[in-house]
Amino acid sequence: MKKIILAAAAMLVVTFGIHAQDQVRLNPNHPDVYVVQKGDTLWDISGKFLAQPWYWPEIWQVNPQVENPHLIYPGDRLRLVYIEGQPQLHLERGPRPYKLTPAADSSSLHPQVRREAVGEAIPTVPLEAINAFLSRTRIVAPDAFKGTPYVISGADQRILNGAGDTIYVRGDFHEPLASYGIYRPGEVYQDPYTGEVLGMKALDVGSADLYQLDPDRRQDFAVATMEVTRVAREVRLEDRLLPAEERAVSALFQPGSPAVPVDGVIMGVDEGVTQIGKYDVVAINRGEREGLQPGHVLAIYKRGATVRDNIERENVKLPDERAGLLMVFRTFEKMSLALVLDADRPLEVMDLVRNP
Repeated sequence: MKKIILAAAAMLVVTFGIHAQDQVRLNPNHPDVYVVQKGDTLWDISGKFLAQPWYWPEIWQVNPQVENPHLIYPGDRLRLVYIEGQPQLHLERGPRPYKLTPAADSSSLHPQVRREAVGEAIPTVPLEAINAFLSRTRIVAPDAFKGTPYVISGADQRILNGAGDTIYVRGDFHEPLASYGIYRPGEVYQDPYTGEVLGMKALDVGSADLYQLDPDRRQDFAVATMEVTRVAREVRLEDRLLPAEERAVSALFQPGSPAVPVDGVIMGVDEGVTQIGKYDVVAINRGEREGLQPGHVLAIYKRGATVRDNIERENVKLPDERAGLLMVFRTFEKMSLALVLDADRPLEVMDLVRNP
């Protein structure tokens, strides 16, 4: 899985203004030089240098003389320097492995520089936790499955099917496609404050190729014969088909704070658990229309309790308490999916999310 991970954030040279100077704080125990290790993530490295890792773009200095300076690999050295009194991190490429290839006479070996694949760069966050959401799972309109083809049977009338199996699908195939994605309707997300329906999870089941359509076309809805080419889970009767989504998997996140105020809540958590912890995937009720982008970091707050002030004889709400951090990794128009990066205590649905 890690081989498909594109990683490490693309950063720009930053000219420090007063705001950046006021906000960037180094970790008191920061190293002057750090050698990137296999298994590191950009978020973890940011935390070694910064008290607030989401300010990483403010200190990252792209070296234009380094090939692929936006990607960081194991063995690279990150050196903390000061330019006009402001901290910056400079990248020094580490030694690259050499690939030995036989010479023409097979009696000697000549070194050749091995070019690093993008997939070998360190990820921004542990992307194995969110890979399925990056590549397949979709948030769709609540009526997205209305009128779409659906599975009515497997070969020999099996009700559960896997990769390589034949399935029969009924629906409108007036404009048939070569391949389809198989999905299962999932949770419907509704804004807890306004009641607005924000989207529905289309749970990835697998993929199928069209083999043939019912040649007689005796029914309003044709029956198609398909071969299951990929499964994330067993294909069931009534699973729905949608056109395959053409979307490149990208993990080039820049950890950063949103430029606009964000005030939302956690609406749900993957797999339906009630307690939320580090590296859980959550859905929040803010999306692209509120200015969120992949890589935006938000703080998670527990709601303050309401207590009785017996002297003044009135109820008083205690302050909300910060309890963790999350990073948005996929956005939709009205909502987003995010990965919990830190949790000081168990988190729950309806916990608050705000600018860090």
